[in-house]
Amino acid sequence: MGTTNNIVIVGFMGTGKSTVSRLLAERLGWSRIDTDEEIVRRAGKSIPDIFAEDGETAFRDLESRALADVLSGSRLVVATGGGAVLREENRRRMLARGWVVALTADKRSLLARVAAGGDAAGRPLLAGDAEARIDALLATRRRAYDFAHATVDTSRLAPEDVAELLLRWL
Repeated sequence: MGTTNNIVIVGFMGTGKSTVSRLLAERLGWSRIDTDEEIVRRAGKSIPDIFAEDGETAFRDLESRALADVLSGSRLVVATGGGAVLREENRRRMLARGWVVALTADKRSLLARVAAGGDAAGRPLLAGDAEARIDALLATRRRAYDFAHATVDTSRLAPEDVAELLLRWL
């Protein structure tokens, strides 16, 4: 697992980062931090409001600061936002401070997870045609998660199975 006692979970939206991080933290007895939740807490407003009022760059700045602060701790399971990997400084920090696991899923699974139940409405990057936006984002982020120490395709796995797999790898 490297020289730190953190697990950092990265991946595209809808791959299961939040759920898997919660299960993993429970099983390890560690604290769990979701950087999106941390950003909302710090900003005092929702992510869609941050995007609408301040723009994506401001959101990414908040995200980088939150990630840096969170990763100064230890014995944490950290779920990042899907775009946290877009900045080199964030990738370097994650690798230096934790065992990084990328969760992936096929497009059909992603669409079912984020569009079902109206979940896409709370995701500013999916505004409009969620399927077309997922296609475009997947194309631009094709290699964005390749830096991770390990990768798990969650398309056909329950979150509990993903957590158990990761525990076996520790």
